[in-house]
Amino acid sequence: MPKQGAFTFVLHSHLPYCRKAGRWPHGEEWIHEAASETYIPLLNALNDLINDGVTPRLTIGITPILTEQLADPTILHNFEEYLDEKITAAQADMDRLADVQAVWDAAQIAEPETEPTPLLSSEELESLITKSDALLSSTAGDAPAPLHAGLLSATAAASTEAEADEEAEEEETEEEEVEEPAPIEQPDPHKAYLAMWYRDWYSMIKRSFIERYNRDIVGAFRQLQDAGYIEIITCGATHGYLPLVSRDSTIYAQIAVAVQSYERHYGRKPKAIWLPECAYRPAYYPENPSETERKPGIEEFLEAQGIECFFVETTTIEGGAPMDKAEGKILGPYGDTLRRYVVPVSREIPPTGNSTLQPYLVGLSDKVAAIGRHHKTGLQVWSAEWGYPGEANYREFHRKDSESGMQYWRITGPKVDLGYKDYYHPDWVSDKVNAHAEHFTGLVQQVISEYRGQTGRYGLISSNYDTELFGHWWFEGVDWMREVLRRLAANPDIDLTTASEYIASNPPRESLNLPESSWGSNGTHQTWLNPETEWMWPIIHAAEKRMEGLVASYPQADGALAEALAQTARELLLLQSSDWPFLVTTGQAQDYATKRFNEHVDRYNQLADAIEANDAGLMAELTASFNELDNPFPTIDYHVFAAREGSAA
Repeated sequence: MPKQGAFTFVLHSHLPYCRKAGRWPHGEEWIHEAASETYIPLLNALNDLINDGVTPRLTIGITPILTEQLADPTILHNFEEYLDEKITAAQADMDRLADVQAVWDAAQIAEPETEPTPLLSSEELESLITKSDALLSSTAGDAPAPLHAGLLSATAAASTEAEADEEAEEEETEEEEVEEPAPIEQPDPHKAYLAMWYRDWYSMIKRSFIERYNRDIVGAFRQLQDAGYIEIITCGATHGYLPLVSRDSTIYAQIAVAVQSYERHYGRKPKAIWLPECAYRPAYYPENPSETERKPGIEEFLEAQGIECFFVETTTIEGGAPMDKAEGKILGPYGDTLRRYVVPVSREIPPTGNSTLQPYLVGLSDKVAAIGRHHKTGLQVWSAEWGYPGEANYREFHRKDSESGMQYWRITGPKVDLGYKDYYHPDWVSDKVNAHAEHFTGLVQQVISEYRGQTGRYGLISSNYDTELFGHWWFEGVDWMREVLRRLAANPDIDLTTASEYIASNPPRESLNLPESSWGSNGTHQTWLNPETEWMWPIIHAAEKRMEGLVASYPQADGALAEALAQTARELLLLQSSDWPFLVTTGQAQDYATKRFNEHVDRYNQLADAIEANDAGLMAELTASFNELDNPFPTIDYHVFAAREGSAA
């Protein structure tokens, strides 16, 4: 019986370039955390499924700049050190908590009770009275003392002396002001158990890294692709935000360098791409046509590089109109940017015909298709309020132990303050993971069946996420994905597939003129262009123009000059990263991002100055110094930044 439809996870793996640019809280530990909590667990999950006889299929993007870092010996060495540090930190928690338990146990051993003063027998008491009466009679006056007066007087005298001694001792104690001992810390056996659990978990990750994958994360993903289980897709070289750059040379370079890097690491050309931030720009007529009368759409650059598929936000497919745009121009969030589209796009939402369950040819291309993110399935994961990651028993991401940094707590409940979180119980989550996997599989089945019933067509659900959401942010997420893949692989109505495989088997029937868009806030560019970041873009645009001039001035460079030009091209790619304005806007690492952006701008300008001054000595010195810090794309050809306004090839 033929399948009713198809499904693919589309994962986007990306982190900023942070090699030798700090460790914690901002820097290389971003990669170490993602590798230990996401990438290696995902490799384990996929390989475990294969060992169980399951055929997992998914689409995963690993950005070129992340691939370069995951293959870098320095980062891999530091990653192994990071794992050792986590294991040591967990062991230190175990030792500390064991000491607390030992002190507590010792304090519970009761001290021996003081023996009470023995009572006098009647004979001993009578003898003492007789002796006291005789002593008093020998010193008495005219009147005889009452019976037992001596004993009573002696007792009173002793009491008076004792009271005096106590008062003296109290005065002495007050003068010394002796502090009471601090209360004994109570033992925490469950936290001690969790420390041991984390020690064993990180030890397992280290064993996987060393023994299972031979310290080669990129190679492990390549093996899965070579065996036909996954499709690895590419991205812009350094995740540059393509619609906001000024020169066509930059769009060409970001994609061309990405393809070159992909071939070097994965042994083939990529067929699909995740555009940085899902940001798309259609062809348009520039306001000032002095250099070209037409700016190509991004799909034309993709076609020139042999890429046949990319992904867009849901509303880009279902809306089919420019975001917040008046007809014939783009109204940017902070100023107007006039663009007359080559293919006019209606402001109105098309009433029918556009569905994210079908791919569409884009613009004037008959080779490049766009696939939209499926919204309904996506919400089950993206929403922490009512999606799966908000489950009370799942691990809490934000609360960390003050000494070791371990995450010992669970979510506990909606909007529970961090200080009131309960402890995490790893043994509580398996049932929830399976229940959520079962629910998601049922939802996929429902969507596919309804679409087939309504249209008679074989549709594709593209469920798109940031890879680091699984494992790093949602600790149980990788286990959940494994169980979803297990269930869908066994489903008689659904094909597990990859993006390019689906396109090849089901060529798009319709074309769609996509609007300028992103998957950022409100589908616009405002996350990357706003009052906090607008100062960056004139700097980026000036650097683009200057690089075109350098290429034109030195078309046949070799030796030290060619190496300097190549390093200049690297610095230009790195300063173009969308991560810097993103981190500034979100406030996640504003100072760090500003510093990193300015550092790459400064290195770029120093190199360009030395090249333009023809200072061979300074060129060589700067190239060596900057390449020690910034060494991705070792085979880059600086000619990729040659001026090409109006041309995508």
